[in-house]
Amino acid sequence: MSTQRGIRLAVHLIDSHFGHLVSKVCECLLLKGSLTLNQIVSNTGLPRPDVKKCLLVLIQHNCIQPFTLEQRGGFEEGNNVSIHYTPLFDNILHRLRFSKFVLLVMNKLGKECADLLQGLLEHGRLTMELIIRRAAESTKTEAPDAVHDAFKRLVGARFVERCPDSEPFIELPTDEEATTKNRRSKFAKVVPQTIEQRAIAAAIPMEAKRFLISCDTGSEDTTETDKDAPSILSAGEKRKRDFSEIDDELGAAGFQKEVLWRPNFEEFVRCLRHKACIVHERLRLDEGAAIVLSAMLESSRNPEGGAVSRYSVPMSLNAIYEEVMRTEVGRTMTLDHVRTSLDQLGCTKNADDLYSVDLSNLIQLCRNEEVESFMLKKYGGVAYMIFRLLSKESRFFETDKISQDILKEKVETQKILFQMWQDNYLSMEKISTPAPKTNHFLLWRINQDLVWKQVLDGMYHAALNLINRVSFELNKEQELRELPSSRITGVLVSRKARLLKIRYCLESSLMRLDDAIMLFHDF
Repeated sequence: MSTQRGIRLAVHLIDSHFGHLVSKVCECLLLKGSLTLNQIVSNTGLPRPDVKKCLLVLIQHNCIQPFTLEQRGGFEEGNNVSIHYTPLFDNILHRLRFSKFVLLVMNKLGKECADLLQGLLEHGRLTMELIIRRAAESTKTEAPDAVHDAFKRLVGARFVERCPDSEPFIELPTDEEATTKNRRSKFAKVVPQTIEQRAIAAAIPMEAKRFLISCDTGSEDTTETDKDAPSILSAGEKRKRDFSEIDDELGAAGFQKEVLWRPNFEEFVRCLRHKACIVHERLRLDEGAAIVLSAMLESSRNPEGGAVSRYSVPMSLNAIYEEVMRTEVGRTMTLDHVRTSLDQLGCTKNADDLYSVDLSNLIQLCRNEEVESFMLKKYGGVAYMIFRLLSKESRFFETDKISQDILKEKVETQKILFQMWQDNYLSMEKISTPAPKTNHFLLWRINQDLVWKQVLDGMYHAALNLINRVSFELNKEQELRELPSSRITGVLVSRKARLLKIRYCLESSLMRLDDAIMLFHDF
């Protein structure tokens, strides 16, 4: 869900990381959608060579996805084939979370794996040979086997994956396929995929290849024609060689033979989603419920389908109990305690006596609590109670019914309802009874999708303000930051302490705000 404020936040992130020219190209794509190279040049007014360099930077850092699109030509003409570039809004926002990703890997796999991931996050995508060489040079060690093992652990945990295809080909559907798809979407009420969604899905390697580590150091097993491919010398030389062989439309399918690796953002989102659910249930219920939920999610992490799957993988009660017993805290729990925790979590049991937890329902509870706290701060206690009442059931409530349930006067209740309605947090319908005695009633309900979008848009705005404030404070004390520690004495000590305190406060607030953004956007 990319709103105008979300786009401004994404553009600012690109501007601060890669400069104004790259951010201008990125902004053009975010505002207008997928475009060809000629269209980007026309819309931005930048020279063609500069646009090509900007696109290469964005591709290198996984911020756009190129794809080849087949389109129908004009009268008595063949189909046109052109290369389009679509922005990856989610991947751009993930640049806010790099520190979270590194900390997650450090806690799960150790510092060596975290250092490898740090280098990959900085460079966007690298071959395995370059990843291992960089790590060996930074740690000044001559033990590539240890680095290789760390890389294998990263891939095994699915935190690193092979890069998607450079330019997946999206062909026109045949008339028969188009008719069948339209018929299915009409009767099944299925929203058809956009061209951009099809391109992103087509670029992802199949599961068997996505996390496959070949026996060599960084290349695919190729035929004899690949013997002429030059060896990799360094990251800078590799990029120069690739750029020189790119054709006028930046087509890379013909020369990309090395296996490139990148961070698997989907896996990081999945882990953070599980963490948010566990923390919420620990606060809402107790430690036992959190342990049971953590055990279910950890044991089912590999088979689970995607980062936003609704249910966890079904498990038997004995299997859940075994997973709980493997944790140090869960060893004191009995089978009855586990069964009680499953009931508290609202786990559903199928015909085979297998339990699964509705993760989307837990995320919904987290979102409701986030918005309830927002309503409390903006409108007060009455609005908080109204929103809490209406969010429990997705139906219309009459004004008198709301007033009775929250135990408030009708005048006060109606005033708050109108205020929330004017701010587009509620939907209102007016009904009238037939003659001879005509009465008018106002019905209220939460327009959930609109509320989520408004709250998320406000969070984007707040995040951009925090980032700008951090930059302002750092620039204001630029001279102090450049002074060596030996020269910071007297008044300068208190100034530096103030700067560190402000920076810590702002950056920690930004991280907490980003947790809420992920709750509404990524989870």
